[in-house]
Amino acid sequence: MSRFSINQWTTKRWSVAEVVDGCARHGVEAVGLWRQDVAAQGLAMSVKLVADAGLRVSSLCRGGFLTTGSPEALDDNRRAIDEAAELGAACLVMVVGGLPGVVPGEPLGTFSRDLPAARERVAEALAELAPYAGERGVRLALEPLHPMYCADRAVLSTLGQALDLAERHPAEQVGVVVDTFHVWWDPQVVEQISRAAGRIASYQVCDFLSPLPADALLGRGVMGDGVIDFAPLTAAVAAAGYTGDVEVEIFNADVWAADPDEVLTRVKSAFGELIGL
Repeated sequence: MSRFSINQWTTKRWSVAEVVDGCARHGVEAVGLWRQDVAAQGLAMSVKLVADAGLRVSSLCRGGFLTTGSPEALDDNRRAIDEAAELGAACLVMVVGGLPGVVPGEPLGTFSRDLPAARERVAEALAELAPYAGERGVRLALEPLHPMYCADRAVLSTLGQALDLAERHPAEQVGVVVDTFHVWWDPQVVEQISRAAGRIASYQVCDFLSPLPADALLGRGVMGDGVIDFAPLTAAVAAAGYTGDVEVEIFNADVWAADPDEVLTRVKSAFGELIGL
């Protein structure tokens, strides 16, 4: 269990201070943090809390939303890189953004249907951001999302697409996230995980529920509650040489409503049974 990491939003009711305390009480050595919660706690205080507890920051979530092509998006990502550097995060997770003008959860207004152009904007933004991240010792981690999120959250839908972009840059600057929820369905996933050797910046685990809830964003379950076969994915990640933390990241209304201490106990047990790293 030394590689077990809890993503802060699995215990969403906890602030940075509370999740750090929870990690200490439950013997957890690593935590994935979210920028808005770090901002609410204060960056300097968050850095101190993590350091005083002796925790590793397995990831900072999130940068990205690059498809607008706006200077403001680049500036926000530079700030995210600086925050990740201060926290000593193993990577900055990049959710690259959907079609320009499509806003998650909002009715369609004026937007672009040009998917190839949106993907090219991601490539152009990475060309700007990767050297900046490298100068600060931060690794950008491109996260492909399940295709159902292509329109509004991520125009990268497969691990192969993420690797196509990552491989344009040094491995220490740009890697990829292997998130079981997003990649389990891909018939090429094991092959692409093998291709990702040296590029895996984060391995995130949770289950894919069936049926999905009305809000598909909240369709992540505790491992064992859904349809994913974790063994071949975990074996492929291990064979690719990944030795970093393995982060449990669950967005689920029932999990969020439960007592965070009980959630942490439950996900540790499921991790030990089904992930075993």
